[in-house]
Parts: sequence; C-alpha cells; structure tokens
Amino acid sequence: MTHDAIIHDWNLDGPAAVLPAVELHDETLRDGLQSPSVTDPDLDQKLQILRLLDGLGVDTADLGLPGAGDRARQDIEALIRLIRDEGLRIRPTVACRTHPADIQPAAEIAQRLGVQVEAMMFLGTSPIRLYAEDWDEERLERLTRDSMRQAVRSGLGATFVTEDTVRSKPDTLRRLFSAAIEEGATCLILCDTVGHATPDGARNLVRWTLRLLRELGVEDRVKVDWHGHNDRGLALVNALAAAEAGAHRLHGTMLGIGERVGNTALDQLLVNLRLIGADERDLSGLYELARLVSAATETPIPVNYPVLGDDAFRTATGVHAAAVIKAKRKHDDWIADRVYSGVPARWVGRDQEIAVGFMSGASNVRFWLESHAIEPTEARVQAILDRAKQTKKLLSETELREIAAGA
Repeated sequence: MTHDAIIHDWNLDGPAAVLPAVELHDETLRDGLQSPSVTDPDLDQKLQILRLLDGLGVDTADLGLPGAGDRARQDIEALIRLIRDEGLRIRPTVACRTHPADIQPAAEIAQRLGVQVEAMMFLGTSPIRLYAEDWDEERLERLTRDSMRQAVRSGLGATFVTEDTVRSKPDTLRRLFSAAIEEGATCLILCDTVGHATPDGARNLVRWTLRLLRELGVEDRVKVDWHGHNDRGLALVNALAAAEAGAHRLHGTMLGIGERVGNTALDQLLVNLRLIGADERDLSGLYELARLVSAATETPIPVNYPVLGDDAFRTATGVHAAAVIKAKRKHDDWIADRVYSGVPARWVGRDQEIAVGFMSGASNVRFWLESHAIEPTEARVQAILDRAKQTKKLLSETELREIAAGA
C-alpha cells in the first residue's frame, strides 16, 4: 500500500482555498523585540539568527529602527554587512517613521555598504489614532509624500506602512495609498496592529487594496504585504487568509514574540504553508533557530508550543505510544512520523519520542529500554511500570536508568 493511500485527507475533499506562492518577511529582530518581556540579543546572536533565517529561505528581514540610537544603527550596519560579505540571499529592510531623522541614517548605511535596503516607513492611519494624536488627513498625506520622496531620492526601497490598517477608513487609505504610490512607493504593508482582524477582515482588506491597485494601473509594480498581531489568537489563520486573498508577502516573528501577546508566528506559518503545499522550503534548521531565539531573547518555549515545544512530538499515553512503536517496528519512518502526529517531526529536525509516565503501558517501557540499549527483561519492565503508576508525572531518564539498574 502506498503512503498516499494510508491517509484520507478531508482538507482536500471539496472546495479548498488555493494559496499562491508567497514571500516571507521576518520581524524577530525589530517588531519582535517590542515585546515587554524579551531581552535584546547580543550582536553575535543577532548575526547567527540572520544566518539561520537565510538558511530557511526567508526572503526579507527587518533589522531594526535606525532612528532608535547609536547601538541600533551599529547593529543594523553589522547585520547588513554580514549579508553582503557572506553572500546571503535574505534581503535587508529597516523600519522608519515617516520622518527624515529615521530615513536619513538608513540611507547613509545603505550607501556606505553599497547594499540595496528597503525602508518600511510607518504611519498611524485609523480614526482612533487620529483622534488621540489630534492629527488630520492633510498632515498624514504630507508626511506620506515627504517620506516616500526622501526614500526614493536617497536610493532606498520605498515601502509604505499604515498602522492599524484594519480599523482605517477606505477613503483615508485610498488617499494615502495613492499619494505614496505617486511618490514612488513599490509596496504597501497592511497592518493588523492591535490584532483586531478576523480571517474575513484580512481577506476583505487585501482584496480591496488589490482592486485599488488595479484601478490605479499599478498592480504590476506595487506589492501588498500582510502584517498581523495575535491579540485574538487569530494571527496565523489571518495570515493564511491574506495569502489566499492575494497578499504577496507575509510577516511574522520567531515564536510569535512581539508587542503585547505577539505577532504571527513565523515558525508556524512556515510549517503550515508547507503542509498545504504552498511552499517547499527546507525546515530542518527551524528547531535550531527557535532554540537560539529563545535563548537570545530569554523567551521560554512553552512545552505545548506547536512543533517546537518539548511535548510537540512526545507521548507517554499507552495506546498512542503503542501505535508509534508498531510503526517504528515496521521500519517505516514515514508512518511512524504521522500515525499520531499532524506534523512530520523530521521536517523540523526532530523525532517522535516515547516517554514513560502514569498513563503508560508496558510497550512504552520496552521501547524506552531498547532505544537506550538496555535489555527489556520482564523484571525491569515491571519495576518501571510499577513506579510509573505511582507517579503524577513522567519519569526522567535518570529515574528510569536507576530503576532498570535496581531491577
């Protein structure tokens, strides 16, 4: 029997959304560091994070805010120099306010290093922001035109970012998008800054923007990005909905770190795009990158975090473990990786794990002993099983070895 015949996929029964190939943009080293709980990584850690992002085939990365101070500018320059000197494929971007004090240092870095840099220039556009700031649309249009013009004149890639786009009025967006494009913007970033959107909202906004680009006759030269936050727990599905609607590039951060409860998790986005057949990137380095980001930002990975948490591919339940073990005994890694897992562990450099605890059976114990080159005698199996049934948690490797030795 072929592998295709073993799994019936209801995801493919009937109408299904078709996701075109999309570019991926990483915000870990900029938007991700806005989390109130993270630590700013050392430069050496940032350099390695960038190398691993490149290894995953991520297309672009935001390397920081040049207007944030000397240390930020020095780190940005070092990161862009790494891209240039090591010939990385990932393309550098920086975040800028629609203000000369941010755009000028970005231009100076790009000119000094001889590298094309995309400036993502952001501006709040929702009515609630205008009310809080005492802004009007005339001011917004002036800032938009001035910043796009300065970026283009300085040789930067000009990208216009509307903060809180999902709560902005269509007339305001039409006015500002048109102004930005007239001044040379080649990308519009649609932001769900406060995690307000639903999948329908993401689709509606992307489709509306694409229609506007067609009306303006610039659909061939202006791209549309989606940038989402996770306040309602919908960031991942919103990003997929935006891609379905035609967004050209999706933003995310490793482990979903970011302001408040965070951004779209880039790691989960990568895995899901591959699972639905919209992407073929090699994810074998994803686990290494996640562990590095976790250590560098001092952000613990929850044990039940999808794909990357300690429990993602670990089971101690007797029935579940028995099925995995039987598959392994058939010497079929493909089956063993899927019989009790919706994500193949080997894709991300991991393996299915069989643990021993209070819900385990004898097959768990035998398999654990065999995989650790310990003879699974009946005395050892029974001794471990007896101890396991008396505990309220998994037995550690040290405990299991001590019991086996004593038996």
